[in-house]
Amino acid sequence: MKTRLGCLSKKSDSYSDFSEFLPPAHETTARCLKLSTDEVVRWSDSFEHLLSHKYGLAAFRTFLKSEFSDENIEFWMACEEYKKIKSSTKLLSKANKIFKEFIEVQSPREVNIDYRTREKTKQSLADPTPTSLNEVQGKIYSLMEKDSYPRFLRSKMYQDMINRAHAQGQRRSV
Repeated sequence: MKTRLGCLSKKSDSYSDFSEFLPPAHETTARCLKLSTDEVVRWSDSFEHLLSHKYGLAAFRTFLKSEFSDENIEFWMACEEYKKIKSSTKLLSKANKIFKEFIEVQSPREVNIDYRTREKTKQSLADPTPTSLNEVQGKIYSLMEKDSYPRFLRSKMYQDMINRAHAQGQRRSV
């Protein structure tokens, strides 16, 4: 995945090629071809659809990195992992890690949340449950959906991906 995204690590409007981002050539069956063309276009159907597709999520992460705001998607992904934890010991450990990395004031990858949400989350994580981060995760999801996602859809990166996927599909069907 990293090598496929390497070409996208530059500023979203200045990269030169996204072809490494699509499935490898040896995977290019009719199903993958359809995926690379139709799926790229369907990412614009909904933010949820974009995040549920591994290449869509990877593209969105790359876009956010280019805008220096990838802490939001990284936080959202950490919360998704957190919800799957069954062990209370591991839950506590992961909760502390997420808090120190994303929520605490002046943390290395601090997400943009209001004081009330930060304090409520801090209290909730004193005795963590799988749902302790739901409210703050929802706020970050909403922020990305309303702000970053529309910019992603308008970005040169996404528009080029649609054009390339479409062109690739036409070349293969000839």
